[in-house]
Amino acid sequence: MTKEFCQANHLFVGTSGYSYGEWIDSGFYPSGTHSSNMLDFYTQTFHATELNYTWYQMPKAPAIERMCTKVPKNFKFAAKLTRTMTHEIKKGQWAKEVMLYRQGIEPLIQHQKLLCILIQLPPYFKRSITFRNYLAALLDELAGLPVAVEFRHDSWANDKVFSELERRKVTLVSVDEPDLPDLFPRLDVITNPDLFYIRFHGRNSKGWRSGNMQKQFDYDYAHWELAKWAATIKTAMMQNTAGGGIFFNNHVRGQAPKNALHLIDLLLKDHHHQKT
Repeated sequence: MTKEFCQANHLFVGTSGYSYGEWIDSGFYPSGTHSSNMLDFYTQTFHATELNYTWYQMPKAPAIERMCTKVPKNFKFAAKLTRTMTHEIKKGQWAKEVMLYRQGIEPLIQHQKLLCILIQLPPYFKRSITFRNYLAALLDELAGLPVAVEFRHDSWANDKVFSELERRKVTLVSVDEPDLPDLFPRLDVITNPDLFYIRFHGRNSKGWRSGNMQKQFDYDYAHWELAKWAATIKTAMMQNTAGGGIFFNNHVRGQAPKNALHLIDLLLKDHHHQKT
């Protein structure tokens, strides 16, 4: 019923990446699961994931093609834009990088497996003239592709920004992260009628700026935190868009798949409650 509910509502709920050895210890993957088989097991529970590795390295079409043939027909990928276009920008190089990236992800488009391109921007990417111009040019280069933008600096929480994203039909990513100075706030602003997008990073204030991913993303969402989001998703988001992507990035100790399933369960219960 879980998958059916998500499919009927064009909801793609999953985790940020799926290849984590510690998910064997947590019980999400069976004991002895090899990393090459993790995607097969993952697709038995979820029908979407964020592609983490495309942030670290430029995607290559043959590898993406193989991935497309391994997953069920209705499975979707949100592909992260490679860090050379968001975190390690080299003047005069990035337009070529976009071209290579487009070639690399082409199989996702051919197989109708692309949920969207996720542009993750770093915390130091503030709303300055330089960065505004860069982002506008980058979005121009990615025109024609479904795109979602995740800001990490609160200077972008601005109506002018939202209006421009709306004009371009680019999705503003809603982020759930700690309440710390300068971090982008939790919002339910819709800028694209085709897609809303939420990323759950966890609220580990102590570990967030530690420089250690195991500490930064070590967080287990409480029932009330997810219940509050479930209500927001049902009222403010699902009713104003054709579909949505919801991904949990708190991957430490298998908390992401557990919390993702809990959220689906809450949305499902709410759905049943409304029908009866």
